[in-house]
Amino acid sequence: MAQITAAMVKDLREKTGAGIMDCKSALKEKDGDVEAALIFLREKGLASAAKKGGRITSEGLVVSYIHAGGRIGVMVEVNCETDFVARTDAFVDFVNDIAMHIAAAAPVALRREDMPVDVVDTERGIFRTQALDSGKPEKIVEKIINGKIEKFFKENCLMEQAFVKDTDISIDDYVKQLISKTGENLSIRRYARFVMGEGLEKRSCDLAQEVAEQLGK
Repeated sequence: MAQITAAMVKDLREKTGAGIMDCKSALKEKDGDVEAALIFLREKGLASAAKKGGRITSEGLVVSYIHAGGRIGVMVEVNCETDFVARTDAFVDFVNDIAMHIAAAAPVALRREDMPVDVVDTERGIFRTQALDSGKPEKIVEKIINGKIEKFFKENCLMEQAFVKDTDISIDDYVKQLISKTGENLSIRRYARFVMGEGLEKRSCDLAQEVAEQLGK
């Protein structure tokens, strides 16, 4: 029997998003063969989770979370298939975790396809200027930009962000873990994040300018 090390468990977990004990059991089952254990986990859990992806999720919870002395607030809706699962401790804990993560990580969009085009274009422009100013050859600038945009998505899209309570997995991995545990399709549908006073200074300046323009007429 091959020795199952923490590094092997961590590697398998990063590749599958499965739980620590599931990864350890799979490695034992496959005598330390990481690739075989990966296939085993997908067959037992993640593969079945993928099949559930088309199921309708019309139940779930809307949860609110207030952080930092009332200065940050989050509301998030997470859907599942049945009211039974929505009332389980595992699901409730999951939704609360997602709300807390959003408060801490401040995602800009739920998924990369939801990211505003103008935001991506602005980032591309900044990365291009940085690459050219650093003296990088034009022929590799686009490759550098694409790499930085990929990193931007991973840092700013909720589903791709590293989970704040376990940075070895992404939020997408965390969703898949719960799908495997509950046997139901789950989805984070939408969220809103509020920061005390956010945008007020800008609006005040705009109002002041508008008043000055009116007085000048």
